[in-house]
Amino acid sequence: MSARVALVTGASRGIGEAIAQRFHEGGFSVAALARSRVESPHVAESYVCDVSDAGAVAQTVRAVLARFGRIDVLVNNAGLAGANSLDPADDDAFWHQVLAVNLNGTYYLCKHVLPHLPDGAGRIVNIASVLGLKGVPDQTAYVAAKHGVVGFTRALALHAAPRRITVNAICPGWTRTEMAEGRMRELGMDEAALAKGVPLGRMIEPREVADLAFHLAGEASAGITGQAIVIDGGALL
Repeated sequence: MSARVALVTGASRGIGEAIAQRFHEGGFSVAALARSRVESPHVAESYVCDVSDAGAVAQTVRAVLARFGRIDVLVNNAGLAGANSLDPADDDAFWHQVLAVNLNGTYYLCKHVLPHLPDGAGRIVNIASVLGLKGVPDQTAYVAAKHGVVGFTRALALHAAPRRITVNAICPGWTRTEMAEGRMRELGMDEAALAKGVPLGRMIEPREVADLAFHLAGEASAGITGQAIVIDGGALL
């Protein structure tokens, strides 16, 4: 019960799973949120929670506090991506779903966790995307949501600054996850073709994002806040 507690959303796979493992290795008790139960030796407690549901988020945060008595770090990783239609004949359901998970979910978690973070040591890390800093033509919903996450991060950093709580965003490029594999299939690309557009010539590994998140949660990063830190192999240069 004396270990620091990291609350990680979207922790069942990909970047979120790597983040949960990294924080566990770093001595944290990890509370994992996902749409299904997370079975992992790196997770102290798993919670089934739809981050786009404000009531479910509030209830889950209360449950985490009841179980651990504290939350020191919040990592908002839960996300939903995909191409969305701008055809006037199509409905808007997917647009709203993408914004609800990526942007509203981040907002709900921050809103309910921030009051409980310790002054001077609390950390919030929001997993955004390079698409929070640039656009692509067929994912207008995802691009809008991740731009929103970056803007929200900057505003929240100012809000939390008097308590010396830091708030930062990580903006990964192509990362080796199931989500990225699905996107490559949509675009008719393979990894070799993708790597040609990356100066370092490769995809980012989930562990690299996890290491950056862990660094931002540490004392060495106490002076870093309000930043959108890109990890993409140089693709945005």
